[in-house]
Amino acid sequence: MAGNSQRKGAVRKLAKNPKVGSGGQSRRALEGRGPTPKAEDRPYHKAYQAKQERESASRPSSVRRGSKGENEVIVGRNAVLEALRAEIKAKGLFISGGVDSDDRLREILQLAAEQGRPIMESSRRHLDDLADGGVHQGVAMEVAPYEYADPEDLLDFAAERDELPLIVALDSVTDPRNLGAALRSAGAFGAHGVLVPARRAAGVTAAAWKVSAGAAARVPVAKATNLVRALTDYKKAGLFVIGLDAGGNVDIADLPFANDPLVVVIGAEGAGLSRLVRETCDAIVSIPIASAVESLNAAVAGGVALYEVAKQRRQA
Repeated sequence: MAGNSQRKGAVRKLAKNPKVGSGGQSRRALEGRGPTPKAEDRPYHKAYQAKQERESASRPSSVRRGSKGENEVIVGRNAVLEALRAEIKAKGLFISGGVDSDDRLREILQLAAEQGRPIMESSRRHLDDLADGGVHQGVAMEVAPYEYADPEDLLDFAAERDELPLIVALDSVTDPRNLGAALRSAGAFGAHGVLVPARRAAGVTAAAWKVSAGAAARVPVAKATNLVRALTDYKKAGLFVIGLDAGGNVDIADLPFANDPLVVVIGAEGAGLSRLVRETCDAIVSIPIASAVESLNAAVAGGVALYEVAKQRRQA
C-alpha cells in the first residue's frame, strides 16, 4: 500500500552516533601530495631494494676519501710500493687485468703476497673510479684511514735519530697536492715531519699520496688543533720558527737558524702567512724571484728553503 510507513525498509535508520558532514575536509587533506612515487623510489617496494643493490654493486668501495672512519685509496706504482715497503695496513690491492709489468709491479705483488694482502684483478674502469681522476698506472690499494701523529711525536722522531729537529709547518695550505709535494721535499732534505692545522687545511688523501711519490709512507704528518699554539710550544722546547713570505726582511741566502732546531712555516699560495702565525715567527724569509712571476708555489718555496737548510747543515 502506497505511503505505508510500516513497510520494511521504508524508513532509513539513523546511526547511533550521527556525525555532521566533513565539509570537504577529507578531500582537502589529500590535496598537495603530488603524484604517486615510482616503485623504485618507494623504500617498501621490492623494486627499490633492487635499485639499491644495483647501485651498491656498481659503486667502488671507497668513493669518498678522507671522511672519518672510511678507507683511503693509494694509487700509482711508486706510492703503492712505498706503502707496502712501510707495511701500511692494506685492505686490498687492485691490479688492472693485462697491465704491463715492470720491476715495481713485480715487487708490489711479491710484498703483498708476503704480507698476506688481498690481491684482486680489477677492470680499468673500476681503477679509474678509485683513482678519482688520478693516474693509477694500473695499480691501486685500499688502506685504513691515515693515522696522524701529535706535534710532539715529530720531536721524538728527531731524538730517535739523534738529529737536530727540522719540521715543516703548513699554514692554511688547502691543496692536497701541495701537501704531497711538501712531504716529498721533507723526505728528500731530511725533515722529521710535516705539521698541518686540523681545520681549513689539506689532509693526507689519495692526491697527497700520489704527489708525495711514497714519502707519505716515510714522513709523519702531525695535526695541530691550533697551529699558533703548536708553534709556540715548539719555541718553548727550544726550536726557532721561520716563515716564508714574499714580504720577508731576510733573504733566503742569509737563512738564519739553519744549524739550530728549526721549524719552516710555509704559507698558502697567494694569501701567504696568516697574521698570528707571522707574528709567532722568529724571522720572515723571502726568496728573490723574477718580477714577471707573482709568487712561487707553496710547495716549491718550501723545497727551496729546505735545500738551503740542508746545505748549511752539511757545511757546518
